[in-house]
Amino acid sequence: MGNFLVTGSAGFIGCRVSEMLIEAGHTVTGLDNLNDSYDLRMKEYRLRKLYSLPGFSFHKLDISEYKALDDLPSFDAVLNLAARAGVRASVENPWAFLETNVKGTLNLLELCRKRGIRKFVQASTSSIYGANALYPTPETADSDHPLQPYAASKKAAEALSHSYHALYGIDVSIVRYFTVYGPAGRPDMSMFRFTKWICEGETLHLYGNGEQSRGFTYIDDIALGTIAALKPIGFEVINLGGHEVITINALIALLEKRIGRRALLQRHPPNQADMQTNQADVAKAYNMLGWRPKVGLLEGVGKLVDWYLSERAWAKGINTGES
Repeated sequence: MGNFLVTGSAGFIGCRVSEMLIEAGHTVTGLDNLNDSYDLRMKEYRLRKLYSLPGFSFHKLDISEYKALDDLPSFDAVLNLAARAGVRASVENPWAFLETNVKGTLNLLELCRKRGIRKFVQASTSSIYGANALYPTPETADSDHPLQPYAASKKAAEALSHSYHALYGIDVSIVRYFTVYGPAGRPDMSMFRFTKWICEGETLHLYGNGEQSRGFTYIDDIALGTIAALKPIGFEVINLGGHEVITINALIALLEKRIGRRALLQRHPPNQADMQTNQADVAKAYNMLGWRPKVGLLEGVGKLVDWYLSERAWAKGINTGES
């Protein structure tokens, strides 16, 4: 069984990846700085779940602080799932994204070099494809023209990872995620926000005409794809995305039907940082990793709503960020 370092382990994806690794018999050392990029109660909730599992240990560390990593031992692999995420937030404070997503990645690559860790999994984003991608988007599409500092910081992390593969032979899997959702998800993302706003009778803030669309991907599918990417492959960039694309208007209607309550819509002009659509070509993930998404939107949305209702006593107080 393996011994893995998972950064961002109190985050949405990092927590589920850690859980699945432990369920498979591995041990996980989790790192997270527990920053306040969104409501800390959600991170504490996830972390409590991990603390209950045998084979999990945790260090409150910031990967952007190189010296903080000095005391870490060697691992079979590093899964770098820590990130400052969010296209809108990166426009407001690009420096935070540079620190975590670029400097933090460099520090972890240096850890791999110094400790002789041969496998590195780097989380990236579909936002990297910019404005003129083909749909569905293959990994060969242009990723050199990001539209926000968030995407630019992830492109820099990918480039650094390649340089350490070329120089030191570290085996690197770059996994580009497409709009992840599910139970205990990020409260600043549309799926959680819309669910909470509809359930609690709060105003649902909709930017643009609602015809923008997303290829939403359920959290368990993303976690399984990330773990599959631990396979030795040299250096590869691999999309992990859902097989269904839905407009935001249709998503709201789906949530209304599942919850049994109408949304109180307030419309706003489009946000300049938002992508109009995304849709993943995941043929490479299937060919290289044997991975494809399995959880459809109806099932996934149902699981999210069921989770919210079961945790509603505290989840209704979660801050969803600026509307």
